[in-house]
Amino acid sequence: MEVSSHSQDGIQLDRVVFFGRTLSEYTKFFDLDLSQWEGCKILDCPSGAASFVAEANNMGIHAVACDLLFNLDETVLFDKGKADFEHVVERVALVPQFYNWEFYGGLEGFKKYRKLAFQRFSQDYTIGKKAGRYIAAELPKLPFADQSFDLVLSGHFLFLYSDEFDYKFHLNSILELYRVCSQEVRIYPLQGKNAKLYPFLDNLLSDLKSVGITTEIVKVNWEFQKGSNQMLRLIR
Repeated sequence: MEVSSHSQDGIQLDRVVFFGRTLSEYTKFFDLDLSQWEGCKILDCPSGAASFVAEANNMGIHAVACDLLFNLDETVLFDKGKADFEHVVERVALVPQFYNWEFYGGLEGFKKYRKLAFQRFSQDYTIGKKAGRYIAAELPKLPFADQSFDLVLSGHFLFLYSDEFDYKFHLNSILELYRVCSQEVRIYPLQGKNAKLYPFLDNLLSDLKSVGITTEIVKVNWEFQKGSNQMLRLIR
């Protein structure tokens, strides 16, 4: 396979993509035992086109998704999801050496999971939005009261796009995620698109500590992007 001239810089995305993963993947990269959260409220922020909320609600777990793009017309939203799927697959295929393929078995397996997530999300979205489990919201300001959710999950956004958002945005967004949680926040991954650790992680941990927030970096049983096998927990 031909390798992109930018291969040493990691995956090259030209936008923040509307993309999603399945519940089975969430349980791995968030080190999540859903049996521990029965009867609790979970927020997925920003959720993208993930099927976590659809699947969790089918299991009887009260889960809510929020994303900036949930203010779009449904047809426009789904079209963006399909276009972003093609964009990500194309760019991942250019830099296969940045990924561990064991879980997916290769690019086709990766595509299968992404299509499955989008299918489950799109099938649930219309009725789910009416039921109040898909809410338009944009970090770093969320439309929820303090400690509205027991657990807050934030995957594949904050540190992944660290080249597109400044430190203040990251800090304020994480403080906001913490504000709306009553037990803990989990953020994955700690790496950017270049597979390198977020360069201001030490500053972030120090600033969170200074306002009394307990943090923990946890190794998880998931490493699709090489080196991305840790998540950040914020604990009340």
